[in-house]
Amino acid sequence: MKVGAVPNRTLGSVRAMPLSPPPGRRARRSSPGTARSSSETREELRRRLLGLIEGNRVMIFSKSYCPHSTRVKELFSSLGVECNILELDQIDDGASVQEVLSEITNQITVPNIFVNKVHMGGCDRTFQAHQSGVLQKLLQQDAAYDYDLIVIGGGSGGLACAQEAAVLGKKVMVLDFVVPSPKGTSWGLGGTCVNVGCVPKKLMHQAALLGQALSDSRKFGWEYNQQVKHNWETMTEAIQNYIGSLNWSYTLSLREKTVTYVNSYGEFVEHHKIKATNRKGQETYYTAAKFVIATGERPRYLGIKGDKEYCITSDDLFSLPYCPGKTLVVGASYVALECAGFLAGVGLDVTVMVRSILLRGFDQQMAEKVGSYMEQHGIKFLRKFIPVTVQQLEKGSPGKLKVVAKSTEGPETIEGVYNTVLLAIGRDSCTRKIGLEKIGVKINEKSGKIPVNDMEQTNVPYVYAIGDILEGKPELTPVAIQAGKLLARRLFGGCLEKCDYINVPTTVFTPLEYGCCGLSEEKAIEVYNKENLEVYHTLFWPLEWTVAGRDNNTCYAKIICNKFDNNRVIGFHILGPNAGEVTQGFAAAMKCGLTKQLLDDTIGIHPTCGEVFTSLEITKSSGLDISQKGC
Repeated sequence: MKVGAVPNRTLGSVRAMPLSPPPGRRARRSSPGTARSSSETREELRRRLLGLIEGNRVMIFSKSYCPHSTRVKELFSSLGVECNILELDQIDDGASVQEVLSEITNQITVPNIFVNKVHMGGCDRTFQAHQSGVLQKLLQQDAAYDYDLIVIGGGSGGLACAQEAAVLGKKVMVLDFVVPSPKGTSWGLGGTCVNVGCVPKKLMHQAALLGQALSDSRKFGWEYNQQVKHNWETMTEAIQNYIGSLNWSYTLSLREKTVTYVNSYGEFVEHHKIKATNRKGQETYYTAAKFVIATGERPRYLGIKGDKEYCITSDDLFSLPYCPGKTLVVGASYVALECAGFLAGVGLDVTVMVRSILLRGFDQQMAEKVGSYMEQHGIKFLRKFIPVTVQQLEKGSPGKLKVVAKSTEGPETIEGVYNTVLLAIGRDSCTRKIGLEKIGVKINEKSGKIPVNDMEQTNVPYVYAIGDILEGKPELTPVAIQAGKLLARRLFGGCLEKCDYINVPTTVFTPLEYGCCGLSEEKAIEVYNKENLEVYHTLFWPLEWTVAGRDNNTCYAKIICNKFDNNRVIGFHILGPNAGEVTQGFAAAMKCGLTKQLLDDTIGIHPTCGEVFTSLEITKSSGLDISQKGC
């Protein structure tokens, strides 16, 4: 082959020699001609261009103002691929470079792209190659790593991402290690949701609802004389057995999809390289082309005397081997209120200590209604207090603890004696001890959250993050699962779809459930201004509650509409039984652009709670009475 020639390769049949860029090398500008002397020949320019093509995994000849060039750069960035980019409009001899490039490639336009010495062409051909999978094959030819993808964290999002990548033919590893809580609690594969979150929480919530159903049943003709009581140990054993079956099913699923699962703690040691430390302290090192951080969060402690020694968190509650007895729940998050709700529902004496407001980030009218219902049903609230010390009075299971708390508004202090103190004051991201600083991944120093772009990509191109550790994203299991699947499809399947974080529905499983989707009333006012909104609302009485003689005019529904966007529903809120089931369906409608008129045009299912949204007539601004008299 004569000097200066480029092999005539086609995208589908060519094999290029692998080129491994130095770990961590960033995209840079390189001008082959800015220092050229007048005696430098055209052949010398050709030689230097070929040097760039042959010496870089991805070489993009671009112009900084070209939108097609920008699209290509964004594509490679979303794939976590480091590129060498030469902006022809920013070098002195850009026109000469473009002429020589046209002789080499028979292409006169930019972007002009080479991958592993193979000429891809321009923007359209590169995207076509990405869609067909050819681009990914070319990029893999220089892989000198142990794995295509290593996922750090075996929770819902991490597992979803890993399995999807494996289905797409990638070599994948999952690293998962649970650092025991201060009380020594740890668990199996599956993350917070399965082991110490959504799943056991919902099951204990169900236990509490069954207690209420027993009480209601007498009004429906059920007669029983024996004393009915709740057995904590029976409940926790059954729930833990079910969780154990889920742990096993996840392990089996990874095995079936040939994902390597390693029960070790992952920590970056250098670019593309991670150290895995198992329970025995044995260290193993692995490399990968790409990494996904899905480490989740763990409960926060107060930082006061006795908190880690004597208090428990949600990490410990669901497998607690004894009944917690009289319990103080510290916090007003959804975790705090949910736990307080089901503990009271199984017959325990429960107090909630609140520093400021209930359910921060949620609609505050709804939050206060949640708290009011709980208070009416025997849960005590200590408002505007924070604990300052926790002292053990008696050992035991559960034992006795004295809590001293101070007012947030003055010098007042109070104290109380409890069997158990449950802390639910927030969660901290597990990002500070995994070596991110060694490879330059930026985190929010205050929160530990990781900022990412709309592709879940960190500032280090080959490192991605999903789930609760993301800055400004909903901390919900289904969100992490969706983001993980779509990320794998973008990286390895030619898909371009991004995770939609807008209008994500959720439900707080308090004794009276609260479901919502879209904006809180406060946020809607902040974004759209109050005069541009119309809020429709009503109280309602579930039919199931009538015969049982349960609270009339307690359940509540409201929608927030944007008057200047065809009365589009931008906030959906319901307080009532089965709120999660109701909210899920309306969330799909909101994705489709639900309006007030569409709700009015929908025929309800009678008698249900959800039908109330098809007949909303009263606006908040009218000030009319919203109490209900019948079904």
